[in-house]
Amino acid sequence: MTLLDIQHLTVDFATKHGLLTAITDVSLSIKAGETVCLVGESGSGKTVASKSIMRLIDYENGVISKGNILLDGVDLTALSQEQIRLLRGKKMAMVFQEPMAAFDPVFTIGSQIVGNIVQHKRVSKQAATQQSIQLLERVGIPEAELRMRQYPNELSGGMLQRAMIAMALSCEPELLIADEPTTAMDVTIQAQILQLLQELKAEYKMSILLITHDMGIAAQLADRIVVMYAGRVMEQASAVQLFEQPYHPYTKALLQSILTLEGSRDKRLYSIEGAIPSLAELPEGCRFHPRCSYATEQCVRFNPPLHEINGREVACWHAEELVKTEWGAQRHHLLSVSSVQAALTEEVTADNSLSKAAPQDLFEVKGLQKFYKANKGIFNKSNKFVRAVDDVSFSIRQGEVFGLVGESGSGKSTLGRVLLQLEKATAGQVLFQGRDLTLQNGGELRQARRDMQMIFQDPYGSLSPRWRVGDIIGEPLEVHNLLKGNERRARVEELLEWVGLSPSWYNRYPHEFSGGQRQRIGIARAIALNPKFILADEAVSALDVSVQSQIVNLLQDLQSRMGLTYLFIAHGLQIVRHISNRVGVMYLGKLVEIAPSEELFLHPAHHYTKALIASIPLPDPARKSELVELKGEIPSPANPPSGCRFHTRCPAATALCREIQPELQELQQGHWAACHYPV
Repeated sequence: MTLLDIQHLTVDFATKHGLLTAITDVSLSIKAGETVCLVGESGSGKTVASKSIMRLIDYENGVISKGNILLDGVDLTALSQEQIRLLRGKKMAMVFQEPMAAFDPVFTIGSQIVGNIVQHKRVSKQAATQQSIQLLERVGIPEAELRMRQYPNELSGGMLQRAMIAMALSCEPELLIADEPTTAMDVTIQAQILQLLQELKAEYKMSILLITHDMGIAAQLADRIVVMYAGRVMEQASAVQLFEQPYHPYTKALLQSILTLEGSRDKRLYSIEGAIPSLAELPEGCRFHPRCSYATEQCVRFNPPLHEINGREVACWHAEELVKTEWGAQRHHLLSVSSVQAALTEEVTADNSLSKAAPQDLFEVKGLQKFYKANKGIFNKSNKFVRAVDDVSFSIRQGEVFGLVGESGSGKSTLGRVLLQLEKATAGQVLFQGRDLTLQNGGELRQARRDMQMIFQDPYGSLSPRWRVGDIIGEPLEVHNLLKGNERRARVEELLEWVGLSPSWYNRYPHEFSGGQRQRIGIARAIALNPKFILADEAVSALDVSVQSQIVNLLQDLQSRMGLTYLFIAHGLQIVRHISNRVGVMYLGKLVEIAPSEELFLHPAHHYTKALIASIPLPDPARKSELVELKGEIPSPANPPSGCRFHTRCPAATALCREIQPELQELQQGHWAACHYPV
């Protein structure tokens, strides 16, 4: 039975320049008990489509200008907001990407869930409270009665996302819409949430519309996949059909952009050239044709309709011809396990042979600590400290990429900032080219920072919106009195070319660029002074997978060109494996494992590292398996567990682990782990 049926949906938004069409002629359906994934790059129209179902676009100057949305036979486009409000929560519910935006910060978690139940179920407040507690327990939140009395800011991101799922399920909806519910999460918390969604779907017999740009998630959860691009549907197929043989060139490009733990590190990452077009400047004909290598004159002039081919729907003039001739019998499923093991073993051997002739250390960190005073309030001072970085020692070799991974709260970013002396160390040494940065004064540090630069996570927040691009990139040259006037402009234009941007964009402002282009501007600024070292702190986590590939390729090109050394901090393990020579794993302020990249991913020695790797969803529906969960969340660094800090979540923990903290030991050449019982 079909639960949701969207027919030829077109949505417009009112702007100061007139109506802007966000999605055009979108048709899709969801059967009862089915999971459908909407995939595509940012700007494809996925979120607009989901908000249209909930009629939330009405509050954002949006209007459904054409088409119908039938939910269990009821046309939602014909209902008033008052009538829709009765269906929200009861018949359909939504889990948003940002849980803090979904909860009112001035009310407790419990009061908001209870209010939702009372409104739709007409039960007593006492009964609603008891049901809310049971829901919080069901979604895996410990001490549910305590959490009911807490405010949204008192819960961690993963716990708040669980609470939002509990609120969405409080009235047992038939359709659950999940809009990028795990995008900003660590792989471990992501695995917990995805496992939870699968369990709840079966338990409540729900249908799920899941919006994601992660094809691995789509492969593991979806029954069917709908591919969107620039406001249109490009392809619809079952998950197995889509991954075995895509029919649309855009779908094929998305699958080629997937980075797995099993690919070769020697090859450049595949990326889709160009960027998704602005809704105000959509091309004629097929909207993908400016980026499509198979485009013809027909594609340029005429827009292809969505039509059925071999049991799927495709909007491409040449789909059948491409599948039969150009693409042949190519398949996009992963390599066999034996071939992968052989390839990885060869790379491990190569990495180990390189380590024998290791270059000099650029950074040497000895016993580094960074503690923050944990104040409870203005009148209630605490003697406790947040141990963000606790007795960390390691080195970064000249010319290498040192990857740093771990869950949020593990201390990665704090460690990076202390390396650059953006924050003062509590104790320990940071030696840069043999000189201890912790002992240097302001003038000496300013001189040293010419050789140490940073690329930030947010490519928009790190650029002043009031400055032109040329001034942003050229500022370091002026601060250090290196170049002025025409010479400075010539250098900035050269840097723009280096990072793949046009020198003619010198006078543009940051808001005129896409996210990937803004990150390139940040990179141009970072390399302006010809530094020796760059800290890339989650530099690609906010970008689409194809744009991630472009930025990683750029970073590798610049490393070859300028002899750069990187500290690459990220929670995307596939990216870290590809770009890094060595990888460090942090947990609750401590380094628990260090190894050459392939050695770490092929033979993890610490149980935490093994759990991180096992939490990554495979981008292959033919190899669906139960997602491996790492139970619980990272403890508070203000009150870390005794002994091994991971023992509260470790399946191999013993009394020894609870009492004695393990030290980093070299298990084999270049492979260190802090574990009493290595894997």
